[in-house]
Amino acid sequence: MLVDIGVNLTSKQFEKDTNEVIQRALQSGVGKMIVTGTNLLESEKALQLNKQYPGVLYSTAGIHPHHAKEFSPGLVTKLASLLEEDSVRALGECGLDFNRNFSTPAAQLICFEAQLELAVEKNAAVFLHQRDAHQDFIAILSKYIEKLPAAVAHCFTGNQKELQCYLEMGLYIGITGWICDDRRGQVLSSIVNQIPLDKLMIETDAPYLLPGDMQPKPRSRRNEPAFLPHICQAVAACYQQPYALIEQHSYHNSMHFFGINS
Repeated sequence: MLVDIGVNLTSKQFEKDTNEVIQRALQSGVGKMIVTGTNLLESEKALQLNKQYPGVLYSTAGIHPHHAKEFSPGLVTKLASLLEEDSVRALGECGLDFNRNFSTPAAQLICFEAQLELAVEKNAAVFLHQRDAHQDFIAILSKYIEKLPAAVAHCFTGNQKELQCYLEMGLYIGITGWICDDRRGQVLSSIVNQIPLDKLMIETDAPYLLPGDMQPKPRSRRNEPAFLPHICQAVAACYQQPYALIEQHSYHNSMHFFGINS
């Protein structure tokens, strides 16, 4: 069995066939899925979706850096309430993204730190996002990391220096279909085997990041949690280890991180 630690099931791309997407995932051996919360509304939608698929869907609750401009102190109270729900298992997606700056860097820094403070208060694991903001990201995270129960660098696409920094901080690392891209994923595929197996998790980030080497490619170009075994196979090839070993470790790590009983 596999766990997809990051799937955007509340995306409009899934609104017409959510059940079919979930059933295909289950039939493919993806037994648990963590629905990513990217702002308050999406986090609330994720919770409602969990309730329709108990024991299969769990979620995170947080404010993605793209939505940091929406942040207010009142949002912290609402996120805290969501974290009290049994099926909401981590705070996030939170962090910094200076690549597109849909929210200003200043707003992102405030929003990120406030969420880390909440995670410490609630003893919640943290689902992290970082893009083109490594130094600022580390500067803030380092103030809280020892007080957090666990944290994962979701959708890691960085370089070796960033990877080693995260590992030294004790972060788990989430690997997506980025590793299957012959052009963009070359650096990642060359260093992924440096991740200790007890820190490895895998995810689709569906509907985004469709593995580039899938044959035949889905007509819709939409990624799905059912494609997680393809990513697991790619990761196994990078480690030069059997698929079953990567499946076993990523499953155990994910269940432990999110506090899910088998």
